Amino acid sequence: MSRTIGTPCTLAEMERMGRAAMARLPQVFREQMHDVVFKVEDFAAQEVLDDLGIDNPFALTGLYEGEALTERSIEQSGRMPPTVYLYRRPILDEWAERGDETLEHLVAHVVIHEIGHHFGLSDEDMHALEDGV
Repeated sequence: MSRTIGTPCTLAEMERMGRAAMARLPQVFREQMHDVVFKVEDFAAQEVLDDLGIDNPFALTGLYEGEALTERSIEQSGRMPPTVYLYRRPILDEWAERGDETLEHLVAHVVIHEIGHHFGLSDEDMHALEDGV
């Protein structure tokens, strides 16, 4: 499936796209993602938007919640698992506004950016990883 036009995908369809993007990551990354929870929701919770200082719920397409692997320590045991969120409606809105790429590519872009936070990657490293996926 490659969407450049059509009906909006469901939460489940976007989750499949996101998981497919994660499955294309190099093995060295996939091996370090066993504890990462992956969720797709229509929008970020209002509390999350407030914490981030975001007024428009369409402005947030994804979020990583947790400590980067590069910043974890044994003292942090017992915390909630790291979580990657995709926000379906803002992603769909951006896809419709742009009109120049597939929905799968945009979902993969958001997934890789959020996974990059898990690994403590720079924006430049995230772009290089995306180019390889």
